[in-house]
Amino acid sequence: MVKIKRALISVSDKTGLDKFVKKLNDYGVEIISTGGTAKYIQDLGISVKLVSDITDSPEMLDGRVKTLHPKIHGGLLAVRENSRHMKEVEKFNIKLIDMVCVNLYPFENVVSNPEVETDTAIENIDIGGPSMLRSAAKNSKNVAVICNPARYQEIVDEMSANNGSISRQTCFCLAVEVFMRTQEYDNAIAAFLKTKLKKGQPDNEFPETLSLSFKKVQTLRYGENPHQKAAFYKEPGAKTLSIANATQLQGKDLSFNNILDLDAAINIIKDFKDPAASIIKHNNPCGVALGNTLAEAYSDALAADPMSAFGSIVGLNRCVDQDTAAKIIDADFVECVVAPGFSSEAVEMFKKKKNLRVMDIGNLYGFPGIADKELDYKRVRGGLLVEDKDTMVISEKDLKVVTAKKPSKEQMASLMFAWTVVKHVKSNAVVIAQGRKTVGIGAGQMSRIDSVIIAIRKAQGMLKNSVLASDAFFPKADSIEQSHQAGIEAIIQPGGSIRDDEVIKAAEKAGIIMVLTGIRHFKH
Repeated sequence: MVKIKRALISVSDKTGLDKFVKKLNDYGVEIISTGGTAKYIQDLGISVKLVSDITDSPEMLDGRVKTLHPKIHGGLLAVRENSRHMKEVEKFNIKLIDMVCVNLYPFENVVSNPEVETDTAIENIDIGGPSMLRSAAKNSKNVAVICNPARYQEIVDEMSANNGSISRQTCFCLAVEVFMRTQEYDNAIAAFLKTKLKKGQPDNEFPETLSLSFKKVQTLRYGENPHQKAAFYKEPGAKTLSIANATQLQGKDLSFNNILDLDAAINIIKDFKDPAASIIKHNNPCGVALGNTLAEAYSDALAADPMSAFGSIVGLNRCVDQDTAAKIIDADFVECVVAPGFSSEAVEMFKKKKNLRVMDIGNLYGFPGIADKELDYKRVRGGLLVEDKDTMVISEKDLKVVTAKKPSKEQMASLMFAWTVVKHVKSNAVVIAQGRKTVGIGAGQMSRIDSVIIAIRKAQGMLKNSVLASDAFFPKADSIEQSHQAGIEAIIQPGGSIRDDEVIKAAEKAGIIMVLTGIRHFKH
């Protein structure tokens, strides 16, 4: 057991501190403190010894140097069972410190403001705090270290049960929490300062060593399958459009698969400015549409594949009105709805389906440029793949028409719509669109022609005036022949195959317009 006789307390977050220090005082613990924390404790009527009285050295450099002193760190690091340490402690008149209670300058909160100045952020980098935490955590056999105010009650309860002492097992658990916290803190600092590196500077994007830090939001009922345990973590301070920053208005807790599909829905709807709806199943869209109204967009998206839409996630890029809510409620079965707001009428209507998860993501377009800086991570056994997110956007001027027949204005708009959607479909991906709505989607096939065949079958004859988008080039002309038989009028694809000439000739022969983008959109 570690008997608590002397405690050093220096905190930015004073939540629960009053009750905690009163309990320590009741146990006769001598309290050492600094600056504002010392004044706070004194105002509670509790005796405090200043760090400067312990070190015989004043705070200096605008408070940058307060606790960085042998009489502090010696008192934390001295191993009580080590006779040599004890002789040195006595020789240099160092008083042992049995508890450290420190939480750090609020760096993460400061840099969450997009307008924060670099100098302001730097002044909020804590130096003494992490140093004391790490010293105490290193010596957890002899020192209790607390960095989380949520721990105060359990600490005083344990002291009460053990005559002012804390078990070494508890001290070890607290030390582990400290090292996790200081890692998280350092990661936040590094992540912020990295954004200030000039473009082209070494390690601006992909450092030699990558450290990631996430906070647990919730433990999930299970993972992809009931036999898998799972949890959801949030990236601290991430200023980005995401389900992690959304507000749940009603419904059951989100599942592992819900979160994946909600993320897919958000990624699609944010790419459109006109009223848009996406219907997601198993991380793929089964219907996407634009409309003059949100209700129209949703109806057209649902009509693309109503069978697959059973148990789907619905993504919408406008505040959900009463008409759209009514159509969603009338649908067969919807798991979740995500949108940048809901009218009061829509909220009331959704209450009829209490299990329906309703997620408000706030301002859909309120994060200009953020997505362009995001990285995507894919875990593989023994490693991690890191890449830029696929945020590539093209315009009509970037396209190359390679057939004699040119697309009309309406056909070009439909091709651009289909090309935007196909980016969000698992490869091999094929999207067939009629105007501004999908009518058939072929996803995740091992051969491209199978994706074409599935998309045509899904369209169920709704192929008049239709266009087709492919996320990558056609390796053979067989997909063009299938498209011709189905009546598809225009195709948009990256090009770049060694058989491009053969594919283009097949399109010419079939009277199909072909447009090349020069880029592909694989999504594995």
